[in-house]
Amino acid sequence: MLRTWAAVAVAAVLLGVAAPAALAHQGNPNFRSEVRALTPPLKGIDVHVVNYDDSLELQNSSGKTVVVEGYRGEPYVRIAADGTVAVNHRSPSFYLNDDRYAEGVTVPADATPKAVPDWQTVDRTGRFTWHDHRIHWMARTVPPQVKDEGKRTKVFDWRVPLDIGGRQAKLAGTLVWVGKQGGGFPVAAGIALVAVALGGLLLVVVVRRRRAVPEVKEAW
Repeated sequence: MLRTWAAVAVAAVLLGVAAPAALAHQGNPNFRSEVRALTPPLKGIDVHVVNYDDSLELQNSSGKTVVVEGYRGEPYVRIAADGTVAVNHRSPSFYLNDDRYAEGVTVPADATPKAVPDWQTVDRTGRFTWHDHRIHWMARTVPPQVKDEGKRTKVFDWRVPLDIGGRQAKLAGTLVWVGKQGGGFPVAAGIALVAVALGGLLLVVVVRRRRAVPEVKEAW
């Protein structure tokens, strides 16, 4: 029984510590990043934002090879006409995208904009999702454009350069503050769940103790 209590206590601690850590790589529900247009437009290329403002997902069924350029103009992601998806491991963006705020990230010395690409195949579905710093607010503070946190406010316009079949193109969008909408891990629900578990264990302990008390027989 002591081990059971210890396990529940550890679970309660992990619930409070691990959950925020997991949220560090998700989008911020107070923002919305919205795709406006692909210029020039091309049938067969679909792009949308994933997790509020966190990532872009591109589906290529255009019959042309699409290359997403990194932050310094280097080739970062390549989605070939046949659906093969490859990531350039010598793109600085590949490493900078490991963290939402690019904190604590080490970019190898051989990962430079002019380095010969090191393409590593990651999928063959013609679809790829990646975190992109260009589409979200790169600070933990509220943007200065937001004067009223309860009001929808444009933060900035963004663009992501693409190469489509050897021609330059761009994906354009807008980042918007939508206000304090809540979201994220339901901490209160998690605490309530742990409380119910502890209450159940307490009931089990009480019942077992009562059963363990020897029955006193009457002498007459």
